[in-house]
Amino acid sequence: MTNIVILGAGGKMGYRCTSNLLGSPWQVSHVEPSAAGRERLAPLGVQCRDAEEVLPRGDVVILAIPDNVIGKATHALAHLFKPGAILIALDAAAPFAGELPDREDLSVFVAHPCHPSIFNDENDPEARRDYFGGLKAKQSIVCALMRGPEEHYALAADIASRMYAPVIEAHRATVDQMAILEPVLSETICATCLTVIREATDEAVRRGVPKKVAHDFILGHLNVELAILFDQLPGVRMSDAANRAVERAKQQIFAPDWKKVFEREAIEESIRMITQVEA
Repeated sequence: MTNIVILGAGGKMGYRCTSNLLGSPWQVSHVEPSAAGRERLAPLGVQCRDAEEVLPRGDVVILAIPDNVIGKATHALAHLFKPGAILIALDAAAPFAGELPDREDLSVFVAHPCHPSIFNDENDPEARRDYFGGLKAKQSIVCALMRGPEEHYALAADIASRMYAPVIEAHRATVDQMAILEPVLSETICATCLTVIREATDEAVRRGVPKKVAHDFILGHLNVELAILFDQLPGVRMSDAANRAVERAKQQIFAPDWKKVFEREAIEESIRMITQVEA
């Protein structure tokens, strides 16, 4: 039987992984150093173990550890990893930055959720409000085998699909491509633009628009404009007036060379900020 070890089993992502792997066909052991994390796991009936006890027999190790400490933690535990083990990182940042132990016998696999799409067919109210995924709502995931034999991909992708279940599709990519998706596409660009939209909505309220009116208006427009821009409404395009407003506003709001955030140097700098240890 495949032995899985979850490092950081009681943390934010570790708890989700632990919950979704209950009843799986694998033997799962849980490592959680914090008292708060162990207390959180108690209702699940999970008994935590010491890393020294379970890592030497762990065929797969899920690294549910914050990006800014994952390098330090895995290097401290590197001597305990079973030869030939698969390390599953939940984000591309640490593998991309070379933060994981440089042991050629260890496979490195990355799996990250796409989160449930804005455009979905969920009917269950709980699923519609499962914005992160991993509970009720269906989502796709992105996976990469950074290092290791090809046969390790299938096992790790199966485990990842259960960790993030219910999963629609497990997309395969490279770690470099995953670094483009996050942090660049999802955070540097998308989260930034959406933050500006929220700030602009607050500004509309400050200038006298009732809050409920402003929120209903912008959330409705986000829905239809995203549907148009992401080809959910075949044949429908934004109006000429809207397109002219967009082109004019892009010159006022964005730097002309904003796409330089996709250059490797910019990606490396962004990931250095994510993975650096806080003082």
